[in-house]
Amino acid sequence: MKLALVLLAVVACSSDGKRAEAPVKKPGTLTEADRRAAIGDVSALSPDLQRAFDPIDHEPMHPPGLNDWLDAHPEPGQTFAQHQAAKFPTPDDARHVLYLLPLGAFPADAPSLPALTRLVHAYYGLDVRVLPAVPLESVEAKRRGVDRYGDPAQILTTDVLKWLVPRVPADAYALMAITMMDLYPRDDWFFVFGQASFRDRVGVQSFARQDPAFFDEERGPGWKQLALRRAAWTIIHELGHTFGLHHCVYFECVFAGANHQAEADRRPLHACPVCTRKLHAALELDPATREDALADAFGTLDLDDEAAWSKRRATWIRSGAR
Repeated sequence: MKLALVLLAVVACSSDGKRAEAPVKKPGTLTEADRRAAIGDVSALSPDLQRAFDPIDHEPMHPPGLNDWLDAHPEPGQTFAQHQAAKFPTPDDARHVLYLLPLGAFPADAPSLPALTRLVHAYYGLDVRVLPAVPLESVEAKRRGVDRYGDPAQILTTDVLKWLVPRVPADAYALMAITMMDLYPRDDWFFVFGQASFRDRVGVQSFARQDPAFFDEERGPGWKQLALRRAAWTIIHELGHTFGLHHCVYFECVFAGANHQAEADRRPLHACPVCTRKLHAALELDPATREDALADAFGTLDLDDEAAWSKRRATWIRSGAR
């Protein structure tokens, strides 16, 4: 079985979706015209939708630093038109639930699955359900032990995804596995934060590197909040790939790639106008109502900066007031 996969961290992504070839501009050199072209023509849309896809308040993608994602992987990006032309799966009456599947045990101080469930529901507008945990021993996937760099035991993501495909519930739009075990995508790579399929609607993420202690850093005040934010970014990002979203290159965006933890920590949790328009086409959610729900969810998680951003965005979408 050939999986179309997206790897998050030090791995390029591939897709079985057809898209027009475009020259790859040097990262950080895209113009405002390039970014607006990626959003597409919105002139025929209602005023509120025009504001929802307006780049106001969104930062253009910063030029990448050494070893950042676009420095290592100068991707061409995916416009709204390219996303639509690829005809990726979308939720329907039969498949409309996002399932989270814990693999193995989780310590009491791991990021909260109920909290992530609330956020994912607000983000994608679909029912989100947590399945009973499955012992890691029952997952048919290759493992490797501690390597010469001292990294802990890891499990092979491509094997996990193959194992997940026949286990997708009948009413599921997507199935996301979550584990405390570190991940790697192939023998010659160090790790990935997560990996997902464009077409098979499955993904896997690890909480292992969300904890500062993984990197032998001190668990200072607020470390649990930091770990939760990191877990939130990864799960939002990976689930976006199951809706056919490629890595964003246009704006600072939750769906932009990240090559290391410091880069991921710089990413916002909100989607840019290009990616928001793709999600709107797939999910048909009212943008202002969605931002209200996100503001509530972010506030519940004490992610006050993201909550404030969503509140401002909801007001802008409805009235044009800032």
